[in-house]
Amino acid sequence: MIGIRGPQPAATSPRKLDGQQLELFAQEYFAALEPAAAPASPPQVLFKAPPPPRVALPTPPPAPPGAPPLRRIELGAHAIDYVLRRTARRSIGFMIDDDGLRVTAPKRLNLAEIDSAIRAKQRWIVTKLEERGERRVLRQKKPPLQWVDGAALPYLGGALTLRLQAAARSHCRYDEAAGELHVGVVDGLEEWQLRERVRLWLQDQARTLFAERMALYAPRLGVHYRSLTLSSAGTRWGSCTVGGSIRLNWRLIHFPLSLVDYVVAHELAHLREMNHSARFWETVGAVYPDYDGAKAALRKLSQELPVIFPD
Repeated sequence: MIGIRGPQPAATSPRKLDGQQLELFAQEYFAALEPAAAPASPPQVLFKAPPPPRVALPTPPPAPPGAPPLRRIELGAHAIDYVLRRTARRSIGFMIDDDGLRVTAPKRLNLAEIDSAIRAKQRWIVTKLEERGERRVLRQKKPPLQWVDGAALPYLGGALTLRLQAAARSHCRYDEAAGELHVGVVDGLEEWQLRERVRLWLQDQARTLFAERMALYAPRLGVHYRSLTLSSAGTRWGSCTVGGSIRLNWRLIHFPLSLVDYVVAHELAHLREMNHSARFWETVGAVYPDYDGAKAALRKLSQELPVIFPD
């Protein structure tokens, strides 16, 4: 290769060194060959603090066959499982109930976009899940109802008295004037069977009452629903689908009629607005003006409700 060379030093004849100079030269030479001293290392750490544990908030129970599978997302120190449901809606919806987090998203969005939307709402989601967990703990600490003659059962905002009577056949008869529920107790009846008998009676009352209130409020809102079924969720009081299927929690039968009407109006209003926008609340307010007061009362009374049915 041809290159350009800079000016070269003039050639000189080698210079002879005496013994002392040779020794000094050797010391400098071998010192240059030694590796440079390593920088001082930091003090050795014998124990390292473990990373903060990941906290799993309340998650949905195992999904029944055919139900949407659970997905998991990590939000800070929390690992959260949620149910994802795809619909034709235009925006992402979030709902937290006793089964955990439920996300409803448009079909056009991919999973990365959905996870991003969840992270944008993570403070609200984590707070609500923690509140649900705290309420569940408080509920578990409440003493359960004693299923004995004279026990008081919350019913439509008041109380009815349980009257147990020996009978050849199990039955329930409500004495409205006396505010008593007479239950026939057959020989050998166990407590769980007594609870189930009363539960079925309460559910029958709820089904009849809900149908009456739905028939009252649906025309006022100018909507038609396709079906009405009962749910048994812990604190989720109602739900509505785009197709007009409405589910109401039968435990609403424990609360005053005014709160039953609020939940009925709330779910029927979803048939006009499938969201919780300002327009939705305007729709609810058209038939139930004091919806803010009803929401607060429902939250308060649901926390004060005794443990009637442990499951």
